[in-house]
Amino acid sequence: MDTFDVVVIGGGPGGAAAARELASAGKSVAIIENAHWGGVCLNCGCIPTKMLLGATACGAQLRAHKRLKTLSGDVVVDYAALQTRIGRFLKGSSQALTKGLTALGVTLLEGTGTILGKGQVLLKTADGSERTLSCADIVLACGSSSAAFPGLTPDHDCVLDSTDLLRIPAIPESLVIVGAGAIGLEMADFFAAMGGKVTVVEAAPHIAPQEDADIAKEMLRAVGKNGIDCLEGVKAASLKTVDGHAELTLEDGRVITAAKALVAVGRTPNTAGLQAEKAACRLNRRGFVEVDACLEAAPGVYAVGDVNGITLLAHAAEHQAAYVARRICGQEKGPYEPGPVPSCIYGSVELMRAGVTAGELLREGRNVEVSQVPLSLNPIAQAYAGTAGMVKAVWSDGKLMGIAAVGHGVSHLITVAQLLIKEGYTTDRLHEIMFAHPTLDEIIPAALRAPRTAVTAA
Repeated sequence: MDTFDVVVIGGGPGGAAAARELASAGKSVAIIENAHWGGVCLNCGCIPTKMLLGATACGAQLRAHKRLKTLSGDVVVDYAALQTRIGRFLKGSSQALTKGLTALGVTLLEGTGTILGKGQVLLKTADGSERTLSCADIVLACGSSSAAFPGLTPDHDCVLDSTDLLRIPAIPESLVIVGAGAIGLEMADFFAAMGGKVTVVEAAPHIAPQEDADIAKEMLRAVGKNGIDCLEGVKAASLKTVDGHAELTLEDGRVITAAKALVAVGRTPNTAGLQAEKAACRLNRRGFVEVDACLEAAPGVYAVGDVNGITLLAHAAEHQAAYVARRICGQEKGPYEPGPVPSCIYGSVELMRAGVTAGELLREGRNVEVSQVPLSLNPIAQAYAGTAGMVKAVWSDGKLMGIAAVGHGVSHLITVAQLLIKEGYTTDRLHEIMFAHPTLDEIIPAALRAPRTAVTAA
């Protein structure tokens, strides 16, 4: 039996961060990964998606200037060359990750980790061999996979999941996407920019369902200008491959056909077969590992990232993992405090938010005010022909609780928004910060200084 201080199950952003922090603190660490080092985010999620969007960004800017009659011309993307570049970058990044962990003394193990009991993990490798690992603490960082529902299950023929679509060899002439969250909207942006006819179907009342309705409305307007059709408040009944194309049947009886379809209806935790219950962990009805305020699932077992279901974002996994590592090392005593959580949707038109929405506060029974300004007030937005959109600040009892924005390049505002909220800035303190001019950042203090309006309904 091999003995370590900590065994980490999962080599994605959370697992790698935990292993790195623990090894740097002098702990003996083993990390188990059953698919690809770097996890979904690096290999078939955040990073390849952003590289696709980066390749079409200049085309979006050209189209915006064409509307102003200031530029002309065309942008042609070599899709095959782009896929080759992405593959090389992902391979290099994964190798850099493993080399960095190895240099810190982390033991990298390829295979599947299964809980045997408190402080014991069984490693099963691809060749069928087994190995028992003993440890004082276990960190579950197993991540998540694309979710599916009855009647909406990818068949990997014409009905695809996000991994399938990222690796598709050619641009489909038409694409229907079920789900208008970050994955659905980002995929829609790229494939529409590449010339495909894209239709997005969202069961919730509006696209970007985690955001306030006014923010989503701005996003809908911008998405429409890019030629993407969005059907909101419509549920899908079934989706299947029929005669070489995808056929989506809606609950209202309408049928939409396309060359390919993407199921982007959320994520499901990778807890099947983990046997976390053997270490006294509990799973909720959706399969996520339940944790306490210190991210502890059971004595000596922690769960970080997607697998605990708190915030399904790569940077949340890393942040949680760093906290857990410090706690294992005795450097943290109090509960986990994430601060204002940042999130973004990328593309030719972006959406960013730090902190909470007005809707969330209203559901808590809080007093809510908002202040907002159009992006057109900003000279940098004007310079790049990206004036559509807005920036909105959310207040409760005089305290800044959230900042959201829609428009070209607004993801670059996320960190300044997060810091302003975390540090409790109000209009009375904005003089403490010198915002460079001209920058997109200047739109944030403009939104904070704008007149506030009371909100009574989401």
